[in-house]
Amino acid sequence: MSLLTRVVAAATLWSIAAGAASLRIATFQTDVTPPLGTPLCCDGRTKPAERIVDPLSARGLVLLGAGKPIVLVAVDWVGIGDEGSDTWRRAMAEAAGTDPDRVTVHTIHVHDAPSDEPGGERLLEPFGLAGQFRNGAFVRSAVERTAAAVREAVKKPHLVTHLRLGSAAVEKVASNRRILGPDGKVRFGRMSSCKVPEMRAEPEGVIDPLLRSVSFWDGERPLAVLTTYACHPQSYYGKGGVSADFVGMARSMREAALPGVAHIHFDGAGGNVAAGKYNDGSPEMRPELARRLAAGMKAAWESSVKVPIRAGDVRWRIVRVALPLADSLKDLDRLRKVVADPATPVLTRLSTARDLSWAQLSTAGREIPLFRLGLGDASVLFMPGELFVEYQLEAQKLKPSAFVAMAAYGDYGPGYLGTRIAYEQGGYETGPASRTSPAVEDVLMGGIRRLLADGSRSGAGAP
Repeated sequence: MSLLTRVVAAATLWSIAAGAASLRIATFQTDVTPPLGTPLCCDGRTKPAERIVDPLSARGLVLLGAGKPIVLVAVDWVGIGDEGSDTWRRAMAEAAGTDPDRVTVHTIHVHDAPSDEPGGERLLEPFGLAGQFRNGAFVRSAVERTAAAVREAVKKPHLVTHLRLGSAAVEKVASNRRILGPDGKVRFGRMSSCKVPEMRAEPEGVIDPLLRSVSFWDGERPLAVLTTYACHPQSYYGKGGVSADFVGMARSMREAALPGVAHIHFDGAGGNVAAGKYNDGSPEMRPELARRLAAGMKAAWESSVKVPIRAGDVRWRIVRVALPLADSLKDLDRLRKVVADPATPVLTRLSTARDLSWAQLSTAGREIPLFRLGLGDASVLFMPGELFVEYQLEAQKLKPSAFVAMAAYGDYGPGYLGTRIAYEQGGYETGPASRTSPAVEDVLMGGIRRLLADGSRSGAGAP
């Protein structure tokens, strides 16, 4: 073999190895705005869609080069739960050419938006109550359109050479919803909006004030930014106007400021956090909350630190957990009777059908996946349900010197996921709205510790 031939062969092998080690990203976005008449907010009490205030999207990114593709999806809906979560993940996996265990699908939890929890609807169908909180035909089309967007996106990925990691405080948006009295019990709930001066005068309470930002770059060219912030994203809702609310507005502001950069936002562990201290529910507060959130996004972007990234620096870990069922949901026959009873108010039958769907899955041994995306020393955790902010804060304590972000509102099936003490304190979130028992803290924290444990790359779906 001549010297020239050896040089060409070596260069070819180096090129192949470099290509194999390169990290690439594909971003996607599609419209998932519901048609008028579609049920909103999954509870049967909210007005259906009467007008479109602003469009809703499903958007995300696909990471390529680190084993099988990794797909992250954020949808501008209330929740996607139980079998709906499975359907979305399978469809996105097929579109990206990967496994469902390498796909996570979340919602940003805006309330003037649809939901997808098909199990409850199926239980209502024999009694003529299907379609009360879910538009099945629209959901199926939304899944298909999003999968098509993923399929097209992976055909034209971009090289990623660097990340930028940043965080910044968001001022006067988040406050804890649960105000305790002298007896240690919940005295009142300060929800997404609040007009009672006494409630608004209470301190912010336990929150995570920081918005976190992970951006992907090809040299000096920004490609995409992923942000997380723990707060219910409602300013006002329930009037029939479809909207991505102040979170969608803030995201749009940043898109306008950074044209060509894909913006994917995830709601953090904000199950017990909302804007009630700073929001009186008036229409003019929506753009003001959006401005404050966008300011946090901008500050996190501008303060971010650039670090190199290769495919070998990307890790994907999955831990499956079985969440303990709430005692109130263990009598499945009682729940079935409520759903079937024509003398029971329709709203009660609707909510009970959702409870029964989750109870049946839980009793059958359903496990929920928790995910960790490792990007060098940084981690983004992807969690289920309406997770309390304490979980996010505890995860960060496990890696105090590292960048740890968290996205909640993955599988929406279990509802609110409180801490053990929160179940003793009472309140809406850990009362009728939670489908798990107080033991859920031990299960979830155990899962988080396993996700963040250093060492070999373990767990199904690890590259």
